[in-house]
Amino acid sequence: MSGPLRLERDGALAVITLDRPEVLNAFDEALTNALALAIDDVAADAAVRAVVITGAGRGFSAGQDLRDRFLKVAAGEELELGNELRRRYHPLIAAIRIMRKPVVAAVNGVVAGAGLGIAVACDIRVASSSASFRAAWSRVGLVPDAGSAYFLPRIVGWGRATDMILTGEPVSADEALRIGLVTRVWSDAEFADKWREYAHGLASGATQAYALSKEGLNAAWDRDFASFLELESSLQDRAGRTSDYAEGVRAFTSKTPARFEGR
Repeated sequence: MSGPLRLERDGALAVITLDRPEVLNAFDEALTNALALAIDDVAADAAVRAVVITGAGRGFSAGQDLRDRFLKVAAGEELELGNELRRRYHPLIAAIRIMRKPVVAAVNGVVAGAGLGIAVACDIRVASSSASFRAAWSRVGLVPDAGSAYFLPRIVGWGRATDMILTGEPVSADEALRIGLVTRVWSDAEFADKWREYAHGLASGATQAYALSKEGLNAAWDRDFASFLELESSLQDRAGRTSDYAEGVRAFTSKTPARFEGR
């Protein structure tokens, strides 16, 4: 795939690299369209068992490219930002959440605005030591978008999410690790090797169990306790019928490493 991103298949791992480094991978129409196509592609590919989204150059993504909007504002044109979210960003976020395989955001350098929204929609976030997280919509007179105000409080808590959103102050990689915004931080020098090694571990795991786990985690945000327990039972029924569960039991009883096939 050519254009504003690169899609690489590395065995069972797919790597989507946002590739507009000259503007810190800011999202224009072409990049959001390409990302939507890439996400649909890897979601539908049964050979892909884990996905990484990362950025080329010095950052993950600085968010929406404001240059086109500036021209419209300068010309006095009315902006319909809500429709733009519905058309460009909301389908991306939903596709990441329902994808039946793990999606990792490998955050190198700055991530802000809609880029942060995509990162927090991913199942897992890992960061380079120079990463910086900015929920800076208020500094340009906007509210959080791309699902950020939904995911951030669930990840870091209401108070910290509100502080990040209202002040727009950057959160360092170490602080992001402390508050649970990311789960691993590696030095810049080793970052690319480490996130790839980590993601390959996921790609060789029990893919159907991961998919069912995501289904349960997504439902846990909105269900009452009793209905969640019933869902949990249903999910475990389905997991127990997979080939990977049979392999896990075989490996456990024979004291040998499991060789999951994602089925």
